[in-house]
Amino acid sequence: MNAAKRVARRGLRASRRVLRRGVGRAYTRWRRSIQIRVVTSTLLISAVVVAILGAFLQQQISAALMEGKIKAAMLQLDEGLGMVQRDLGGPATDDGGRLESVVNALKARSGPSGLYEIYIRDAKNPYYDGYATNELRQESVPPRLREELRRGPTGARDYTFGRLSYIGRDREPGLIVGGKTGQFELYYLFPLTQEERTLTRVAWSLLAVGAVLVLLLAAIASLVTRQVVIPVRLAAQGAQRLAAGRLEERMRVRGEDDLARLATSFNEMAANLQEKIGELEDLSQVQRQFVSDVSHELRTPLTTIRIAADMLYEYRDTFADPAVGRSAELLQSQLERFEALLADLLEISRHDAGAATLDAESLDMRDLVLRAVGDIQGLAERKGSKVVLQLPGEPCMAEVDRRRVERILRNLLVNAVEHGEGEDIIVSVAADRDAVAVAVRDHGVGLKPGESQMVFDRFWRADPARARTTGGTGLGLSISREDAQLHGGWLQAWGEPGKGSQFRLSLPRVAGAELRGSPLPLVPPGARDARAVFAELEAGD
Repeated sequence: MNAAKRVARRGLRASRRVLRRGVGRAYTRWRRSIQIRVVTSTLLISAVVVAILGAFLQQQISAALMEGKIKAAMLQLDEGLGMVQRDLGGPATDDGGRLESVVNALKARSGPSGLYEIYIRDAKNPYYDGYATNELRQESVPPRLREELRRGPTGARDYTFGRLSYIGRDREPGLIVGGKTGQFELYYLFPLTQEERTLTRVAWSLLAVGAVLVLLLAAIASLVTRQVVIPVRLAAQGAQRLAAGRLEERMRVRGEDDLARLATSFNEMAANLQEKIGELEDLSQVQRQFVSDVSHELRTPLTTIRIAADMLYEYRDTFADPAVGRSAELLQSQLERFEALLADLLEISRHDAGAATLDAESLDMRDLVLRAVGDIQGLAERKGSKVVLQLPGEPCMAEVDRRRVERILRNLLVNAVEHGEGEDIIVSVAADRDAVAVAVRDHGVGLKPGESQMVFDRFWRADPARARTTGGTGLGLSISREDAQLHGGWLQAWGEPGKGSQFRLSLPRVAGAELRGSPLPLVPPGARDARAVFAELEAGD
């Protein structure tokens, strides 16, 4: 018994899931399709209108049919009352025989089909219930109708609807008309079985015609809306392909109506967009080529200047004027900065041109972090910052480009030292099954809202009035993000004013694999609030 109940519950839950899934799919399709919504609305509205009209027609047909039936019944009653007055108006001899004779005569006029039954009674003879034809029960005449005739004058007439009851037969609907002449009450009872069948056939006919009409209206609405929806749908598909980069996409123009004008406007928009994008691409290509050519062309004179500057720097202590020696030192430092700027410009031009390649090998991220920290250790000591390492005990292997990853780490560490205000720099490394991550945390000025994305823009500076003390070019973080994306990874930033900032590098362990998450949080522990959590989720997207 329990097993059967469990099976029944599982089947019920499965049926509910299937039903919810089906309803959800239908609702989604209804919500996304103009044609389905128009057809559905037309179907519902036309169904309501047809139902109202059908009910009205049914009521009118029924009323007209009953009205004709009542008029015919009243004429028949008038004729019967005249016959009763003529045959029973004299002195009574044998009430039962006379009544039966008159009733049979009246019944004979209904023909062989039996259009009506007759019931007659003598109001002055309470001991005789009257006489009815064809085993008709006296209860077929409603007491209300009897009371109305009893209190009415001679010649009073009235009618009502009721159920005709027979001995040994089923009851059936009927029209009862009655009249009074002298002491006698005469009732004609007309069965309405045929009329009821007629009204039933009319109702089914109206229902069938209404259903066909509703379906035809829905089909017409579908055809009409199809003429509008298909061009709009083609325009939407064209816009999607245009957004995907297929700038040659155009719509077919048919006719001269509003939809044709829509297609013409779409084609004009696509042509203008293609032209503008082409101009921007050409301009961007010219700019990239200009940067690349200038960077290469500056190499030769820079080399000559570099040789002369090295010679001056080497003999700076022999100059009689100390200012000349100081100028040689300044020339040396600025040449180094200029060379770094040229190198960064060349690297940016490679990324822009899509010529940057990845030379991946399996390496331990801990070793790369240690090498990068060693490179900036002297700078950190001069700034008064201490680099704190949080490295796992087991290797964090990943297929990466050594040169590019070391450059990313150096840029992040230099940036942390420059903006760390002499506080400790925390470097964390972690790995999971699919990814490795390195986070560089400083406790300096931090980032304002919205600057976590702007910090990777080329030549962007958080505070333009702040002087660079480390000789950066303003391209380091931009190149670092390009290098991270070349690996298929992420380079993200978090920061709050006065709380410092943290940069997180996340890379897949296998080159070319899709990165789905990071083993390190973007927001440092202890700095999480609603805004920080939202920033982390937004950066993860």
